[in-house]
Amino acid sequence: MIAYRDIKDIEVEKIKELFESVGWYSARQPEKLREAFLHSSKVITAWDGDKLVGLVRGLDDGVWQATIDCLLVIPQMQGMGIASELLRRIVKEYEEILYVVVVPEEQKNVPFYEKNGFAVMDDAVPLRIKNDTWE
Repeated sequence: MIAYRDIKDIEVEKIKELFESVGWYSARQPEKLREAFLHSSKVITAWDGDKLVGLVRGLDDGVWQATIDCLLVIPQMQGMGIASELLRRIVKEYEEILYVVVVPEEQKNVPFYEKNGFAVMDDAVPLRIKNDTWE
């Protein structure tokens, strides 16, 4: 049975294992990820016993906009509804916020978000600046 917890203070090794399992670049910086979670507005985790199997985090201003980031589930447990449940829980946390935004890193993930109530914004294009000193 999967247990869902609102928890920001996660062991670095558990973070590293989760992010490595999905091949995310950020797994190289698990200490920075842990710090990011501690400073995030919301973090919801999924646990199978003492194993971290999924996570989603949110950043918000408390009124106008919330951004959902880092939604991931270990590969061997994908397709079991864990990601949808994490997403449902964080969206519920933001039910008083005007806009809840997600920017999927990969186009293939768009249908998942659409299935869960999100819509592609007309004429929207995500932009970013990457700090190359993290290499």
